[in-house]
Amino acid sequence: MDLSAIFDAIGVPGIVWLLILFAGVLAWAFRPRRRRRSTGDAPVPVDDDDGGKT
Repeated sequence: MDLSAIFDAIGVPGIVWLLILFAGVLAWAFRPRRRRRSTGDAPVPVDDDDGGKT
């Protein structure tokens, strides 16, 4: 199935809906309150509770 067949199956309204959904996810991910939380959570994967000893 090539791209033109997929576009014909979904149609223009489906493509527009997907673009709106994508823009909404981006807006949600980059809103200021979310950015503050992700900045605070960023160092969590590299935090060592045991001082580097395993």
